[in-house]
Amino acid sequence: MTDATGLLAWSRESLRDLPWRRTRDSWLVLVSETMLQQTQVSRVQPRFEQFVERFPTVTACADAGAAAVIELWEGLGHNLRAVNLHAAAVACVERHGGQVPDRLAELLALPGVGPYTARAVLAFAFEQDVGVVDTNVGRVLARAYAGRPLGGRDAQVLADELVPTGEAWRWNQALMELGAVLCRKRAPQCEACPMVGSCAWAVAGRPEPDPAVGSAAVSGRQSRFDGSDRQGRGRLVAALRRGPVPVAELADVMGWPGDPGRVQQVAKSVVDDGLAVRSNGRLALPG
Repeated sequence: MTDATGLLAWSRESLRDLPWRRTRDSWLVLVSETMLQQTQVSRVQPRFEQFVERFPTVTACADAGAAAVIELWEGLGHNLRAVNLHAAAVACVERHGGQVPDRLAELLALPGVGPYTARAVLAFAFEQDVGVVDTNVGRVLARAYAGRPLGGRDAQVLADELVPTGEAWRWNQALMELGAVLCRKRAPQCEACPMVGSCAWAVAGRPEPDPAVGSAAVSGRQSRFDGSDRQGRGRLVAALRRGPVPVAELADVMGWPGDPGRVQQVAKSVVDDGLAVRSNGRLALPG
């Protein structure tokens, strides 16, 4: 397998200075990892700094209420993450004395925390020797190490095996950075890659199909946003941040005045997901 020394050395010179890389606070790591799901770093950075200034601790977030978290989530999209993050904070207060737990099973039991986020907290906050497989890491694993598409279990096993003892934080950050800036989905910059001499795909001459395509954790094409239910949900939540919305105005708010059935279905999903409550003929953010 590829020697870790070159990649670790490269990372010491090449990691971007991002605010969540300056901390080992488990709450701040959980916040950043939740925000970074399906959202670009450039959008997350200013929102992260605002969020942790307002909610610097688990308890501060839990005590504030879901509405305050949803309001501060503006601009990040995928608003259900805000509800889940608040619920996770409440669970940490109720079950773990206001601390984010440091065990995989306990992390996975928190609302909205899946296998990736749980392992990211273990590696980046507690520096435990676990591999973290996001879309960038999944691409590097498939191309550089396996030379073929990897299933989810195989990718995780490989990621765990590769972590140099005691270097989980830097190793996982290095793989993520490599995938984000060099081993990109399109036009990978192989000539600048510290692993080019041992990368299975590069050594083979980068044959098609790209082994990253269809590999575990590697994102595919996202469904169209314009005209989607996601767009209608986003418009509704944006309106709710400004104040309660009468049920009679939902169609106009979502942009579907001629489709009342769809309006009611999407509004119900927003309520069911905990993003809103219905009372007295109006929808409002939860208390």
